[in-house]
Amino acid sequence: MKKTFLAGAVAVALVFGNSTADAARYFTQGDNPGSSTPYGDNLKASSYVRADDAMIYYEVYGAGEPILILHGGGVGSPYEFGKLLDKLKNNHKLIVMSTRGHGRSEIGHEPLTYKQKADDALAILDDLRISEPVQILGFSDGAYTAYEIAALYPQRVERITAIGAGTLKAGYFPSEINLAELEKIDEKFFAAQKKIRPEPERWQEFMSDYMSFWSKQSIGAETFGKIKCPVLLIVGDEDDHAPVITVLEAHQLLSNSRLCVVPKAWHTTFLDNFDVTAAAVSQFINAPLKDLQPSKKLDYNSKTLEVTK
Repeated sequence: MKKTFLAGAVAVALVFGNSTADAARYFTQGDNPGSSTPYGDNLKASSYVRADDAMIYYEVYGAGEPILILHGGGVGSPYEFGKLLDKLKNNHKLIVMSTRGHGRSEIGHEPLTYKQKADDALAILDDLRISEPVQILGFSDGAYTAYEIAALYPQRVERITAIGAGTLKAGYFPSEINLAELEKIDEKFFAAQKKIRPEPERWQEFMSDYMSFWSKQSIGAETFGKIKCPVLLIVGDEDDHAPVITVLEAHQLLSNSRLCVVPKAWHTTFLDNFDVTAAAVSQFINAPLKDLQPSKKLDYNSKTLEVTK
């Protein structure tokens, strides 16, 4: 059956159960294997930081060049990236946060904005005393947050791997969602998630505010034109949350980007076609920065083709 969750907000983004690895799972996990590490609910690797009006939860794994990990929104959690994080932490220091309103992070009471999300992420980097530019790996809502960080604070970002996030027009996503109806899709997931959330009674309130916020987002040239760092755009060829055409538009608007379209994959390319996604991510994050030069881009049929005999 085709997955139809609301991207960025309800995108197959993952969430977990309780504090044991056996109970770790993500929303509508199905037959996809998870990880033995309960990312997003691993108290042994955890810390909190105050970011404005909310306590934000994060975990740290591995050693090496730091990569900030930003999961999807709505019902998202770091566990959605489980298999990929298992691979990356062998050679990198992973800073894995639960964004406000997700997992063990508080919701706060200020209106939702992408600047707020960016500032939450930077509060974690500041808490870790990381001032040099970092890599960011973001999925859906997490990728849009990465764009905002790079647009507002370019000195803090070295490069971005963005999965499932292209241009976006206001009204593409609905402005409301009924949590009780969503819960029927995966009751075990919701029961487990409620055990770790600091404010489970506010979950519907948060989701209503989130969908209202998300439905009004318009992201295009104004944002992408400010981003100067190298960006890898990854999108599934069957993504209906960030259709390929919107990611191609983002590719054209970014000054230094490259594009990977993953075959036979939906929004969650790292679940639907892990091998291709992991290979693309690995090549990009491990490339010397000096080698990440802008890809050549031409407008459609804008120039006469020169053929060398």
